[in-house]
Amino acid sequence: MFDSAELGRKVDKAAFEARSAKLRAELLKAQHALAATRMRLLVVLGGVEGGGKTEVARRLVDWMDARGLRVEAYGDDEPEAEQRPEYWRYWTTLPAAGRGAFVIGGWYARPIERRALKKGGAARFERALDRAAAFEEMLTREDTALVKIWLHLTKKAQRRRLRELEGDPATAWRVSRRDWELAERYGRFRDAAARALARTSTARAPWTVVEAEDRHWRDLAVGEAVLAAMNAGLSQARAEAAAPANPPDRPKAPKVSVLSRLDMTKSLEEADYARKLDKQQARVAELTRRLRGEGRSLICAFEGVDAAGKGGSIRRLLSAIDARSARVMAVAAPTDEERAHPYLWRFWRNLPRRGHATIYDRTWYGRVLVERVEGFCAPQDWKRAYGEIAAFEEELAESGAIICKFWLQITPEEQLRRFKDRVKTPFKQYKITDEDWRNRAKWDAYQAAAVEMFERTDAPHAPWTLVEGQDKKWARVKVLKTVADRLESELG
Repeated sequence: MFDSAELGRKVDKAAFEARSAKLRAELLKAQHALAATRMRLLVVLGGVEGGGKTEVARRLVDWMDARGLRVEAYGDDEPEAEQRPEYWRYWTTLPAAGRGAFVIGGWYARPIERRALKKGGAARFERALDRAAAFEEMLTREDTALVKIWLHLTKKAQRRRLRELEGDPATAWRVSRRDWELAERYGRFRDAAARALARTSTARAPWTVVEAEDRHWRDLAVGEAVLAAMNAGLSQARAEAAAPANPPDRPKAPKVSVLSRLDMTKSLEEADYARKLDKQQARVAELTRRLRGEGRSLICAFEGVDAAGKGGSIRRLLSAIDARSARVMAVAAPTDEERAHPYLWRFWRNLPRRGHATIYDRTWYGRVLVERVEGFCAPQDWKRAYGEIAAFEEELAESGAIICKFWLQITPEEQLRRFKDRVKTPFKQYKITDEDWRNRAKWDAYQAAAVEMFERTDAPHAPWTLVEGQDKKWARVKVLKTVADRLESELG
């Protein structure tokens, strides 16, 4: 791949000034047009050390409107990021719709450097590349104009550039011992980079290799690649604006399913309930205190039928966990800020640190439930969401998160009874909305969507627990016991 780079290309100062003036005007025009759409610009700048990634980012920010751009670089000394899955730092720094970011190194720097320094085997490297490719596939389908630039230098040119930077007091700080360590392993670094680029250069997210020895040539080539990506993004935005409205999907519920087979007669007497509740809360309290020492976190996700008792179960669970290390995220319709980012962004940004717990009242499964049934997203969006959610949960588990997913179920008759009780009880009226009544009218469609969701997203590291919610006392104890059992299994 690097052999195709245009080695030795140069641009003299006069030609550079003329071409860059025209390019700058075109970049500004495209940037301002993009700002009026839902598209975002994301430029990943990779390459050998000394290739000028930071210089290129500065140049492009100078040529464009800096108010809509930022530059992101990720180091190994970010305590907040190190407490969460690796991709947390990338998700939480994604630009909003209409804005852009230049990412230095991005999600490629770590795996390529590890491979070059023989830290981690081939399998780990290939998993990292697969994750990067999946992440980028999601980004390009979530209104992102993605540009991936690899700045290439020959071994001789890299050494010359590093010595040049070290020899200038103003830039000597930019060359580290690690830079020279990687330069000494130029061949291994080049091979790892070649594999990474070959594996992750796709039709939707291709790599552009730029010869970086001549700074003028380098900056023009990157600027033209960014311009082409923004123009392609504008074409995509216009096509999406002209597309018809998304049709709702109303699947039919099977006569017999995992939900219909639940025994809704299960219940607990008051005295038995109080004893079992105390016992399971004590287990959860003791086990969650061990999370910090084990370097683990806890994620509990609650979905279910409206009025099935999610809130009551969550309150009993929350009261068993140290309030300093737990919080509840109530997920409602997305805010303007959340709509300006890819779908999973609002869930990534609230992930718990190690030693902490986050309880989600409604979750990332909204895309394959309410958004699917109500037509709030395109069919291709909810269909691909299964894979994206599975990858999300897999990464959470790999980072040490213990995941518990609950679906609380009641009968249609019990739901109606609870709805009527909410209507006539003043302190419960806030719980009932017109949307609840509308959703009830689509009971079968929601049940069918839920059954498909269980089938496609149940996994050993993120299992679903179906909870018989007809009796609230039974449901609360089952939820607490499930969490305690899973913590005990994971923590030993």
